Amino acid sequence: MRKLLYLLKKYAQTIFRVLLFIFSAAILLIVYPREGTFPHEFQKGKPWMHPDYYAPFDFPVSKSDLEIKSEKDSILKEFKPYFNYQAETSVQQLKKLSNDFDKQWTNFSKGKSLQSLTKEKIIFFNRADSLTVNRYKNYMLELISYVYQRGIIQLSEQLENYVNRNFSLVIIRDKEAEDGDFYDLFTQKSAYEYVINRLNSEDSIAGGKILVESGFYKELDINNYLIPNLIINEEASKNIKNDLISQISLTKGMFLADHKIIGNGEIVNEDKFQILSSLKYEYENRLGHSDNFVTVLIGHGLIIVILLLLLIFFLVHFRRDFYHNNLKYSFILLMIVMFAGISSLITKNDLVNIYAIPFALLPIILKAFYDARLALYIHTICILMVGFLAPNSFEFTFLNFGAGAVSIISLKSLYRRGKLFNTSLYVFLAYSLIYFSLFLLQGNKLETINLSNFLYFAISASLLLMAYPLIFVFERVFGFLSDITLMELSDTNQPLLRKLNEKAPGTFQHSLQVANLAEEAAYKIGANPLLVRTGALYHDIGKMHNPMYFIENLSSGKNPHDDISYEASAQVIIDHVTRGIEIGRKNRLPEQIIDFIRTHHGTTTVHFFYRSFKRDNPGSQVDKSIFTYPGPQPFSKETALVMMADSVEAASRSIKEYTKEAIDELVDQIIYYQMTHDQYNNTSITYKDITIIKNIFKRKLMSIYHVRVEYPDMV
Repeated sequence: MRKLLYLLKKYAQTIFRVLLFIFSAAILLIVYPREGTFPHEFQKGKPWMHPDYYAPFDFPVSKSDLEIKSEKDSILKEFKPYFNYQAETSVQQLKKLSNDFDKQWTNFSKGKSLQSLTKEKIIFFNRADSLTVNRYKNYMLELISYVYQRGIIQLSEQLENYVNRNFSLVIIRDKEAEDGDFYDLFTQKSAYEYVINRLNSEDSIAGGKILVESGFYKELDINNYLIPNLIINEEASKNIKNDLISQISLTKGMFLADHKIIGNGEIVNEDKFQILSSLKYEYENRLGHSDNFVTVLIGHGLIIVILLLLLIFFLVHFRRDFYHNNLKYSFILLMIVMFAGISSLITKNDLVNIYAIPFALLPIILKAFYDARLALYIHTICILMVGFLAPNSFEFTFLNFGAGAVSIISLKSLYRRGKLFNTSLYVFLAYSLIYFSLFLLQGNKLETINLSNFLYFAISASLLLMAYPLIFVFERVFGFLSDITLMELSDTNQPLLRKLNEKAPGTFQHSLQVANLAEEAAYKIGANPLLVRTGALYHDIGKMHNPMYFIENLSSGKNPHDDISYEASAQVIIDHVTRGIEIGRKNRLPEQIIDFIRTHHGTTTVHFFYRSFKRDNPGSQVDKSIFTYPGPQPFSKETALVMMADSVEAASRSIKEYTKEAIDELVDQIIYYQMTHDQYNNTSITYKDITIIKNIFKRKLMSIYHVRVEYPDMV
């Protein structure tokens, strides 16, 4: 039992990774469809690269989308929308018009609106008796009544397209339906024009023109009394339309078993493509619901395991640090499972076109926390896995591989917000160009291109703008560190850095110089320059506790170390590391930045006080641990770089005469000392990297201290 517990404890991390691998594979297998896979690949416009192919069974041949659309358009031309005739509308409006007409006539006859009229028209309104008034009113009411009797149609957005041409419709009057034509009806506009023209016509009743010319009808505003009384019946129209569409057959006959479908080398034209697509659909569905179900399931499982193993092998051989980091390992598997799960959910339930899913978002997020090569590899594994779910696997894989590669290449830095908008545009263009190229390759006609796919590409590209909030969420959940956060932390106006500048200005200037040295070297050896710069800015924040005990902060000749023992001085110096860790955690600095604080001296000794103690105490035994930093040693290129830059920059301040030889010797000695004391053993830094770093440090220090290179004498 103890042995078992010992083994479990010893291999706990490995067991965790294996279980997570199995769990991820199981989830992916659950979300995968149960259909099999058609054994042959084919593309429209390309030759059939397989042997002559015969139908393995009878199957229905589906109509193409263009054929279904054409039939649908043809049927809908015969569609008659339904309208309800509302008799009460005309009754209400005619009653209202009668009352308003009387009031308007009274206003005119009393002279309230006669100022601009001629003498003849004023006499007309003053002398008109009640019989005359009623005659005009009744004439108008008859016109309006006639309009309502024919019907004023309500124009919906759908019917606006038919205003200038005739179409049939059904009018429901008193629960009885009758056919009608659009030309026999009025719109609000045509009804108003009809009434005004009739009132102003030569054959209208005597004196009618006077009412028009005087502005009587204009002030009465006849248009207010002409409202639609033929209201579209949405429910009935929708039901009839759906019934017509449902009558469309999705197939166009059967293809019989053992009949030849296509021969080797024959071009897959439109008809052949439709037959093969129909067979593929029927073949895969039969496999998923037949006795071969278990075989299909095993096949899917093996594909998933193989793809995940390819990912694991890549991590083990090229990014072992990520493989052994359980959080990073878990995050990678989570992203693959999440994108595959979303894709499966969408394709199974036909929620939206699969091209609307922002697969290019995956490499963007991964690149924020890892590197471009790993991001592209994981993206490739993911789209290969999802390719088994997509309707056209080759087209899907090619499109999304291209878009993912473009997103990685175009987005060099996430901390520049405008770059993400540019990347979104580039991804849309990549999708569109690749899709259009494949469309032309298949020999299609331009008028048959599916423009809705470009809309899905635009949606997918737009969703890339979700990268910023998602990166923020993943940073908080998994404790990662992105370039965006590093940019914020490296701002010297950050409160903690401002406080360092106030309490220990010399240390702040030293940290800036270390950051400049280390950042330049990071660019050259392939380390993360933004991480290096940020770590360098914070590596000495512990000196805020006792700033005057550090030489760079002394402003007077009095050195506080003169009043204490060498051991106490060493402890004060060493203490700035532990103090820095406490300050960093108190101010919620990421652990990746705190790593620079704890490792920037590694396990080296405080040489000055150690040698001074030995000099003043000859023959006595020295406890070297008192003068030794607690470590740990640097464990990455970035932390090693800051350690080198910190020691070199600090030592360079003590050079008596700044010459090229003095700087060269100083840099070589310091880095040689750290190498011989095994400070870089836990990093992946190489001798080539160290040579590059030393050359950069020498060049930068010569520039800082204005050292001129001696040129040989001219002959």
